[in-house]
Amino acid sequence: MKIAVTGKGGVGKTTLSGTMACILSRTYKVFAIDADPDMNLASSLGIHSKITPISQMKELIKDRTGAEPGSSFGEVFKINPKISDLPESLSINYDPEGRLKLLVMGTVDKGGEGCVCPASVLLKAIMRNLILKKDEIVVLDMEAGVEHLGRRTAEAVDIMIIVVEPGLKSLETAERIKRLGGDIGIKNMACVINKASNPDEEDFVVEKLKEMNLEVIGSIPRDHTVVKADMEGKALVDYPESPALRSIEEIAENILNRSMKVDNV
Repeated sequence: MKIAVTGKGGVGKTTLSGTMACILSRTYKVFAIDADPDMNLASSLGIHSKITPISQMKELIKDRTGAEPGSSFGEVFKINPKISDLPESLSINYDPEGRLKLLVMGTVDKGGEGCVCPASVLLKAIMRNLILKKDEIVVLDMEAGVEHLGRRTAEAVDIMIIVVEPGLKSLETAERIKRLGGDIGIKNMACVINKASNPDEEDFVVEKLKEMNLEVIGSIPRDHTVVKADMEGKALVDYPESPALRSIEEIAENILNRSMKVDNV
């Protein structure tokens, strides 16, 4: 199963992605993919060692594509580099058994290199491999958009979760993501509400999303434990009393049940 999580910056998608990956790894093998330029997914898992994102691994990029990152325009390089070994070799184990693995993609400076360059080709090839060929559950923490997903890759995503908080800016971003996702073939999109302080805020978001024809599959309450976990540098699963954690456990179960219904159709 492949789950992409996106939304406006600051809405809590990384907390949802990391926590959901931990929860799912209790039963399944999971790849947690940090595809957000801010690259905070490791912190949400309580991992604080220095991690070099794949986009900055110049020797690897040169070895697999045949060209230097940032090479001059017009230089020839492989558009289908060999990458089948990279998800395993470049990932970091969250637990000793390796049930949850973290892979930090990084991002390419489009202003300096353009959209088609050795680094971006390698990142997209790894993403395709993870989504199209890996049997494990994959949870992608994405930027506010669909930059990392090409058309063929997007069609293989089982569900895209758009995280929305009370506020028109967040809702406007959700509408944009829905449009972009539809353009590249993502058929299954749903929303998770985060940081609603009261029923009125939650009802406001639900009503607006209904107008966009977007389903809500869960709501995460505003929870001081999330702030505490961030301050202490721990994963939210380390706080079993957290209301937010219990909500995310329900969301993960809803996603699995939704996937099973689709498979049985």
